[in-house]
Amino acid sequence: MAINLQKGQRVVVGLQHLTLGLGWDPAESGTEFDLDASVCMLNDGKKIPSDKFFVFYNNLSSPDGACSSTGDDRTGGNSEDGDDEQIIVDLSKVSPEVTSMVFSVSIHDAVARKQNFGQVQNSYIRILNTDTEEELCKYELSEDFSVQTAIEFGRLYLHNGEWKFEATGIGHEDGLQGIVNKYC
Repeated sequence: MAINLQKGQRVVVGLQHLTLGLGWDPAESGTEFDLDASVCMLNDGKKIPSDKFFVFYNNLSSPDGACSSTGDDRTGGNSEDGDDEQIIVDLSKVSPEVTSMVFSVSIHDAVARKQNFGQVQNSYIRILNTDTEEELCKYELSEDFSVQTAIEFGRLYLHNGEWKFEATGIGHEDGLQGIVNKYC
């Protein structure tokens, strides 16, 4: 049975292959929201070793092959009741220099469109067992982030040889660029 994660909650991953799914519904107002899933793969200094270790819609795969994105859904209409974007993770391929990964969601062009997460409907992030498609945990992106345009929703980190996931829930008002700046 899946765990509904709360901010600060941690779970042991216990898998080699996992999928992080992002879902949201198109706005009823007719205004489109383009949410984007991304991952910053970090070294011990909590920095991205090189641009190639930042996986998002313009860099679909990390150089070690550990993380890949399924691409960009610009409307939230990719799936009727499933994930609109996914990041596939193979922990057996992670470069030795990578000790954690920060997963984020941002609203593309949010400032120009005057959009924030308070306007997005039914958005969530979830972790699936890639091999069985079983949902392990889910994090609802609620109104807690009503003025933010990007959210660091969680991180995978290596602790005593074991991968764990923590729901972080850190909002940013400066979009994806703010997250990238933090880890470069």
